[in-house]
Amino acid sequence: MDLLARREHGRVELTRKLRQRGAPDELIEQELDRLTDEGLLSEARYLESFISYRSRSGYGPSRIREELGQRGLQRSDIEQALREADVDWQAKLIDVWQRKFAGQLPSDPRSRAQQTRFLVYRGFSMEMVGRLLSGRGLDD
Repeated sequence: MDLLARREHGRVELTRKLRQRGAPDELIEQELDRLTDEGLLSEARYLESFISYRSRSGYGPSRIREELGQRGLQRSDIEQALREADVDWQAKLIDVWQRKFAGQLPSDPRSRAQQTRFLVYRGFSMEMVGRLLSGRGLDD
């Protein structure tokens, strides 16, 4: 309960943390089932919370998708949560770009590569980044 009181957790993540604290596997599964039945443990709430937090931190859908996959969540659940998230990814991309590069379009291939690498690493698609850095993303 202490772990859930701090923030939302996914079932796999909570299982891992409880194992690290020495809880037996049969007790873990039983308690996680009880918490799920009582509505205290919800994968949907966890996905929504994680996507909201990471998008506010300036990360794009690709990076968030990968992080959630590493946390053991089902790919179909992740995709559905990303579709249902109320996030304007283009606006997030522009915001991250403006904060990092002061809204300056690249003037040479080296700076274009630098900006592209940074934005793709942050989880935005090459298509979105290319459109932004060619000047088309600012009008959309």
